[in-house]
Amino acid sequence: MDRTNIPGTSPYEPVIGFSRAVRIGRQVHVSGTGPVGADDQDVAAQADQCLTLIAAALKNAGSSMEHVYRTRMFLTRAEDWEAVGRVHGRFFSLVRPAATMVVVKELLDPRWRVEIEADALIPDAQS
Repeated sequence: MDRTNIPGTSPYEPVIGFSRAVRIGRQVHVSGTGPVGADDQDVAAQADQCLTLIAAALKNAGSSMEHVYRTRMFLTRAEDWEAVGRVHGRFFSLVRPAATMVVVKELLDPRWRVEIEADALIPDAQS
């Protein structure tokens, strides 16, 4: 099967040894994406940054947010669920992917309150 690694801009990619996304066939798997560049902003701005970075990775892989079928959101504070959910809803109000939201103790950067990952399809040329 055809595999393509899609690099991003995270300073952690070369250190940890991961790709922002991996395209296998018509599927794109986007790694957990932290709010790099919005590290000190509120959780809504952080979620927006995560999803903006995911959108860029999907575009680089030949897909888009409208083709996302699964997201996973990791929060460090349970009370942030609604703010993050509203941002997620702005990006996916029509697509409505299967989504999971879980609370974790801590993320890689202690300033981060949210990290998001996504899976998407690359549209068929016939579609």
